[in-house]
Amino acid sequence: MRRSPGGVLVSAATATAVAVATGAVAAAAQLIIGPSTSASAAVVEPYSWKNVRIDGGGFVPGIVFNQTERNLIYARTDIGGAYRWEQASQSWTPLLDWVGWDRWGWNGVLSIATDPVQTNRVYAAVGMYTNNWDPNNGAILRSADKGATWQATELPFKVGGNMPGRGQGERLAIDPNRNSILYYGAEGGNGLWRSTDHGVTWAKVASFPNPGNYVQDPGDSSGYLSQNQGVTWVGFDRSTGTAGNTTQTIYVGVADKQNPIYRSTDGGTSWARLPGSPTGYLAHKGVVDHIGGHLYLATSDTGGPYDGGKGDVWKFSRSTGAWTRISPIPSSSSDDYFGYSGLTIDRQNPDTIMVATQVSWWPDAIFFRSTDGGATWTRIWDWTSYPNRSKHYTMDVASVPWLTFGSNPAPPEETPKLGWMNESLEIDPFDGNRLMYGTGATIYGTTNLRDWDSGSQITIRPMVKGLEETAVLDLVSPPTGASLISGLGDVGGFRHTNLDAVPPMMFTSPIFTSTTSLDYAESNPAVMVRAGNFTDADRPNDSHVAFSTDGGANWFQGTEPGGINSGGTVAASADGSRFVWAPGDSGQPVVRSVGFGNTWTTATGIPANARIESDRVDPNRFYGLSGGRFYVSTDGGASFTATAATGLPTDGRFTALPGTAGDIWLTGAEAASGGIWRSTDAGASFTKLTTITGAVSVGFGRAAPGRTHPAVFTMGTVDGRTGVYRSDDTGVTWVRINDDQHQYGNAGEAITGDPRIYGRVYLGTNGRGILYGDRLGGPTTGPTATPTGSPTTGPTGSPSPTGAPTTPPPTTPPPTSSPPAGACAASYRVTNSWSGGFQAEVTVRNTGSSAVTGWAVGWTFPDGQTISQLWGGTHTQTGANVTVRNLSYNGNLAPNATTTFGFLGTWAGVNGVPATISCTGS
Repeated sequence: MRRSPGGVLVSAATATAVAVATGAVAAAAQLIIGPSTSASAAVVEPYSWKNVRIDGGGFVPGIVFNQTERNLIYARTDIGGAYRWEQASQSWTPLLDWVGWDRWGWNGVLSIATDPVQTNRVYAAVGMYTNNWDPNNGAILRSADKGATWQATELPFKVGGNMPGRGQGERLAIDPNRNSILYYGAEGGNGLWRSTDHGVTWAKVASFPNPGNYVQDPGDSSGYLSQNQGVTWVGFDRSTGTAGNTTQTIYVGVADKQNPIYRSTDGGTSWARLPGSPTGYLAHKGVVDHIGGHLYLATSDTGGPYDGGKGDVWKFSRSTGAWTRISPIPSSSSDDYFGYSGLTIDRQNPDTIMVATQVSWWPDAIFFRSTDGGATWTRIWDWTSYPNRSKHYTMDVASVPWLTFGSNPAPPEETPKLGWMNESLEIDPFDGNRLMYGTGATIYGTTNLRDWDSGSQITIRPMVKGLEETAVLDLVSPPTGASLISGLGDVGGFRHTNLDAVPPMMFTSPIFTSTTSLDYAESNPAVMVRAGNFTDADRPNDSHVAFSTDGGANWFQGTEPGGINSGGTVAASADGSRFVWAPGDSGQPVVRSVGFGNTWTTATGIPANARIESDRVDPNRFYGLSGGRFYVSTDGGASFTATAATGLPTDGRFTALPGTAGDIWLTGAEAASGGIWRSTDAGASFTKLTTITGAVSVGFGRAAPGRTHPAVFTMGTVDGRTGVYRSDDTGVTWVRINDDQHQYGNAGEAITGDPRIYGRVYLGTNGRGILYGDRLGGPTTGPTATPTGSPTTGPTGSPSPTGAPTTPPPTTPPPTSSPPAGACAASYRVTNSWSGGFQAEVTVRNTGSSAVTGWAVGWTFPDGQTISQLWGGTHTQTGANVTVRNLSYNGNLAPNATTTFGFLGTWAGVNGVPATISCTGS
């Protein structure tokens, strides 16, 4: 999960066009990356910036080893930039933190290439989305100092580092004999591109015949799933060239299931489909063994990274032109329920090959290893007697213990998992004992890989220190207890008592996929509340809101209204005696609870899905923002009244000042537009600050020495420069506290100061984790300052996500009319699958106003799919059409009630994923 880009606007900040590439074939604008200038500028105060340690937390689709310099390794992420490995510290150094709001999409890295000749050179293809979520075109970045500084050539099209198919590759490749020549395989039908001057200028290769044709879902109107995945990788056969001269044989993978591989044997002048290329699948990876004269392919039936149910591994001989299928489990076998990716060879022993399941959700990923060029294979784990497995590995996650995800699955599943979305699996070209691989959550690796061959176990550990890839949705820093509590996408959130140490576990009881909102009781900060997302049908007994009475160390849940899947926003009263919650599901009303969620009652006078906050002094006062109107409750959230305040943004966020009743600060949703509004009369009126022209969020920290009002922090625009700012005088003046090398893309949706340390700020990013900044003079602590002023009424702001999702936002419109009396809806998901079988769940909900009886669920499988057996409930079937009737609910499903039943099945052909599902009943 990544945040939706909402309506992100960008400002000029770091990339200034200084030249346009010239020449008849040049088609890309050269940019110099550096600070911009403005007529006037805010005062700058130097800060140190460090990550709050979580270690990982997101998908790593690519790891690239330099082939000629030992320990020179790069990793790319889909929304969090690129990294370089530091052997001495066994950690990763971020390389793209200079990317700012003006080009936030450049934190999506679709490909990376490290030069084997001049090893200081490195290149990256950057851009996050190819649809309209990203307002900018992509670029090829180039560095001559291993990523310390960069220049850019902007492409005439977009690049999708966070689009479907992003794990294929690498799309960027450098000629290993003549390193001034580079190729880039583009998405979106834009074909193959070439540079002959170290990436300064680029031109489309007119002779390349196939721009690709595979799209995941042609009917997707958002443009996210309907993009042509294009040209997917480039590989050189180094043995067909000499130093300083163009390599003659070049292989290119194309997202075309019937024409997946093309080859040039004349240095890229002409191209033709490689004879005998295997058809029916996409070639995710192509690895050239220039010593043995082979090309290896790993293929899958989809572009990934989340799916893929069939595939093969192939070996091509340059000398004979013969293709050999060397799949560990061929696609023709019923045991193949996955595609292949993560292909790598041991450059010290080229007949040693490894490949990974692209996605094998159940019971785990599988890695395969061959030491005889693919003639025979061993698996990293094998079945013994079900559900037991024998393993060639052990896992040690002591350095990142949360990778167990707090789960305790039943065998044959285990925690932590080997991984998922295993698109990158790389053997060190200098050390066949070292392997690194990316997953959907981290980088794992081993340093005793060859022990596998002798029958011993390899030890797999996280190799992810320094790589921080979480998307931050909310942050709070209470005055006592832990320094920081975070709400994150994908991994829920954490309680940090030590900012420089990985916390032992994410939030549990319950676990949220994403924590969307956090709050604590200002006068009783041990009381906390969080709200978050997960699919209710997956865990119908869990709530989307949870409580803590020990400062977030332990959590418990109460009840919740029905039909909730999204956390929305939640607020605790100043004394922790009551809570107001606005779930995020469309149309769900705002509710309040006296106590810890044992019961909920609907609040009146406030629209559904409003943004909710509490006054930090008055326990009876809550505030809401929706559609540019501000709402106030003075009875503990039971009822709200719209104030007369006008001129507020329709989308934004706000927070109330600690220590002063009714002092509210409100921002728009964009750092480069909008601004900050302040109310000192509890929202009855607002005044817009004139000292700042844009802001995305606002937070408070310890007051400066000698002052009483808390320091104010924001991500916004002052004097034309977008950055992180602090004001010690209630917004009269601002100092910029970040610099051009520390911008972190579209950061700042979550920001807060530390109430215990003057100057410290916590900054949330969309893909670079949580940063904390301190004044370079050192942290300043002192006696607690008491803000002045005591008005009594309140704020504005509604959530407007400003990041970039791993999956697109839902496109189904809300219902426009009331459901009929007695109506049922059904959802279906495959929970596990294995060779020839699957496990699934169906959830039925009565969406009507009266009880449903005699209901049934039916669905149809695609491509003539048939179900040969079903267990659970009673069922009837005709060919590919299956109807299941569950009788355990006594035939009576009350209004808004749900019931879930599971079953096992076997299938003939492809995995049983339904094409349609429906529910009938009255």
